[in-house]
Amino acid sequence: MSVTAKPASGFRTQQDETLGKRKKGSVDFYIVSKLLAYVKPFKGLVTGAILLTAGGAILTPLRPWLTKVAIDDYIAHGNHKGLAIISIAMLVLIVLDGIKQYAATWLTQLIGQKAVYNIRMDIFRHLQRLPIRYFDRNPVGRIITRTTNDVEALDEMLSSGLITIVGDILQLIFIVVMMFFSDWRLTLVVLSILPAMIYATIAFKNRVRQAFLDVRTHLARLNSFFQEHITGMKIVQLFAREDAEFTKHSQINADHRDANIRTVFYFSIYYPLIEFLSSAAAGLVIWFSATRIMKADLSVGVVVSFVQYIWLFFRPLQHLSDRFNIMQTAVTSSDRIFRLLEEPVDPEPADSSVRIPSFRERILFDNIWFAYDNDNWVLRDISLEIRAGETVAIVGATGSGKTTLINILSRFYPYAKGSVTIDGIELSDIPGRELRNLVGVVMQDVVLFAGSIRENLCFSDPSIPEEKVREAASIVGADRFIEKLPGGYDYMIRENGSGLSAGQKQLIAFVRALLYNPDILVLDEATSSVDTETESLIEQATDKLMKHRTSIIIAHRLSTIQHADRIVVLHKGTIRETGTHQELLARRGLYYKLYLLQHPERSIQALASPTPDGQ
Repeated sequence: MSVTAKPASGFRTQQDETLGKRKKGSVDFYIVSKLLAYVKPFKGLVTGAILLTAGGAILTPLRPWLTKVAIDDYIAHGNHKGLAIISIAMLVLIVLDGIKQYAATWLTQLIGQKAVYNIRMDIFRHLQRLPIRYFDRNPVGRIITRTTNDVEALDEMLSSGLITIVGDILQLIFIVVMMFFSDWRLTLVVLSILPAMIYATIAFKNRVRQAFLDVRTHLARLNSFFQEHITGMKIVQLFAREDAEFTKHSQINADHRDANIRTVFYFSIYYPLIEFLSSAAAGLVIWFSATRIMKADLSVGVVVSFVQYIWLFFRPLQHLSDRFNIMQTAVTSSDRIFRLLEEPVDPEPADSSVRIPSFRERILFDNIWFAYDNDNWVLRDISLEIRAGETVAIVGATGSGKTTLINILSRFYPYAKGSVTIDGIELSDIPGRELRNLVGVVMQDVVLFAGSIRENLCFSDPSIPEEKVREAASIVGADRFIEKLPGGYDYMIRENGSGLSAGQKQLIAFVRALLYNPDILVLDEATSSVDTETESLIEQATDKLMKHRTSIIIAHRLSTIQHADRIVVLHKGTIRETGTHQELLARRGLYYKLYLLQHPERSIQALASPTPDGQ
């Protein structure tokens, strides 16, 4: 038995190594560096925004200095002309500051929107390349949270976070310089409050980060719960589970509420503390200034300007705490997004030049072993050959591994041991696009997308001409109901085909497969959910669809596969029987028992007839 090490086992190792590296270093630095990579393509806009923000950072600190000049040099001496000049200068500063704020806001928002657009594109591109097993273990609501709420948090940070932080820091530096320039002793009084503020900020940071992480976690749970229950609302109502599910939602919602309240609690302490410290600094300045003013060692203008400097000094610090709020949310969201983007994709073959223009010889499953979970084998030592042009039916009880076999052929899941080849080429060596061109699958659960009937029929190739679409619909028999719909082929399908019957959706899937025109056609329980009339239509269509084509049929209804060239019976992950319909009935084995279960009217005749071994 050949044993092939499949990529799936290596995927987990690769991700663990990545996460390990992130744990050793600074997670915040890692995330910021990743975000900067998205901002880098817009370095011209970033440079302009930084220069504008840096240049404008000096405008606000100049206003208290002009106030000092106005009081000490002009008001104190009754100089109306000089006061008028200072007033005009103050007005010019205010206008320039407004223009700066407008231009900086426009540029930062533009940068944020462009960067977030690229992030969304990368997420969706990556999601389309992720293996199906990723979607098996991650709820849809959680993935939607990553692509919506988490991305919006990044938008807020990129639009009003990084660059504005630079502006606030520069403004703080300019304010301190101007205060030292005005009076260094009063500046030291103001800065004496700074250690208390730094300590409060560090304590605040440590607590609020975990709180924001909890908020995002509970939000993902809430979105997952909503998605599942909106999708399954029929089941909830049919089983009268409204009250029970409401209780579950109440608990999840309460957890989300409590996490948000914790963040509000931390901010409700932090903001008043900043206000208290700024007021304390102003009081200290006035108290230390009183004696010096009486001794004529300090002018009134300096004191007034210092009170203004204090409010201006603490305002950027408050802004920084707001930005910190945004940054914490964004860092948490970024960590989730980049973990998603680091999820390993199914690797393409090293030699991408492999081409299979058409299927000519055989599909060979050679000693295949497969498990969804560790060693709980779903398929055990499966060996099966399907020759070109042959129609092979695969039957068996639920859980026998029928659909799993097709999932392996479609390369949705990697097998643990063995080998699968198409025309002698290992499945893992065939480029994904080449494989999709060869194998077409009509699934039991038909997925339709919001859009017109025509768009859903031509999903694989929008350039298919109108006449070919109508011809395929006519062959399958779908044209009968399509032409009765308002708008015909332009009828707009609602989400997941709402408004169409199961049989109608199945017929659309058959037309889609006919237009796709694969060399290998797989029908996965394609008629199990349709009525007898629709089944008759589908059977007529499949005869034409399977003509001159290799076909693999998975079916519960044994009546639909009696004319197959070969029937393979699976039981608990192993092949128990192989042969034609008549051959398997004659053996009176597992297939015979399945047949009797579906045709109980023949059981009396069967009991009256002896089995080959005389039992």
